[in-house]
Amino acid sequence: MSFNQSVIDEFRANQGKVGGYFEGSDLLLLTVTGAKSGEERTVPLGYVRHDDRLLVIGSNLGGPKHPDWYHNVLANPLVQVEIGADSFEAVAVPAEGERRDRLFAHVVAEEPGYGEYQENTSRVLPVVVLERSDPAPGEGPAEIRSLADKLVEVHVWLRGQLRHVSGEVDAYFATVAAHRGEGAAPAPGLGLQIRQHCLAFCQTLEIHHTGEDAHMFPALAAQNPHLKDVFDRLRTEHVTVARLQHELSVLLADISGADPERFRKELARMSQELNAHLDYEEESLLPLLSEIPFPPGPPAAA
Repeated sequence: MSFNQSVIDEFRANQGKVGGYFEGSDLLLLTVTGAKSGEERTVPLGYVRHDDRLLVIGSNLGGPKHPDWYHNVLANPLVQVEIGADSFEAVAVPAEGERRDRLFAHVVAEEPGYGEYQENTSRVLPVVVLERSDPAPGEGPAEIRSLADKLVEVHVWLRGQLRHVSGEVDAYFATVAAHRGEGAAPAPGLGLQIRQHCLAFCQTLEIHHTGEDAHMFPALAAQNPHLKDVFDRLRTEHVTVARLQHELSVLLADISGADPERFRKELARMSQELNAHLDYEEESLLPLLSEIPFPPGPPAAA
């Protein structure tokens, strides 16, 4: 058994408490999706609190290369965080520029060892903000009892992330305009926060729609042939949303050079099409899905 795995096992067995090297430390478990393998990987990391967010540092003990988990969150920003007995989804957002420097100063004030790691390497240690992606209080079902509840939970998350991205886009382009008005180009990486949230949203949306097309829709259609037109429309809307998602991703790849009005227009189109699709899907399918328990129970005995 590897050292990391022994720490992970002890952490999970004792609600986040571990002994040995990490005894008394603020420790969390970060589960990421491999950039190349697509497999889930869990790593124990020290963290520092900053207001209501958690900061983790790509220190790699002051080594010359960024740790693997950092490359993975750049490719797949949606992560799972375990802290104490709590577990939640978060979007991993590396801080950039002045914000990174300010947050790193806070980290060093709390945990001076990170300052020593920085002194031992020529690379800039990444500061990654773990932004909890739970719905706002009062949004979504209070308890997941049926497949209808689960569908609404996913839809609430997608709508919330899309609103979040829209707000960040407005703030970003306002910052860009201010920099250009002063005759300076915007600092590199200012769009990274938008990229991470948009990527998390797009990846989740793609997984959700792929799962519906491959599994949920065929199963429901077989039992409800009178709803053929509904499922045909939903699949067609998936294709439309996927095309808009791709067009938005192309613009996102060079957001610093993107035309603000075009970017806002494409994002507004995505918002309009997706929200209309989610509304229609809920109107059409929630009555059926409310009869299906979630998570599904064991198969009935023969």
